[in-house]
Amino acid sequence: MPEISVLLPSVLQPLAGGQSILTAPADGAVTVQWLLDTVAANFPALSRRLRDETGAVRRYVNIYVNGNEIRRLQGLGTEVAPGQEVLIIQSVAGG
Repeated sequence: MPEISVLLPSVLQPLAGGQSILTAPADGAVTVQWLLDTVAANFPALSRRLRDETGAVRRYVNIYVNGNEIRRLQGLGTEVAPGQEVLIIQSVAGG
């Protein structure tokens, strides 16, 4: 079965059991929301770090599909097809 890969930065990997890539099986296109629900189902701490209590992507989390940030597309409704990779980047603040 085709899969969709979610690439995690090193700062988020401890929340996903140390994994740098999470995968989800998909027969066809799915939404980013479905994908996050699926890959984070076993990692509640990761889920809370990515989305707030309303389910919205936290403002310091950037998610890319095919190099395009989902906020510039359809947000959590952005479609992802099998074989594509989704990249999650967590912004780091400092001074």
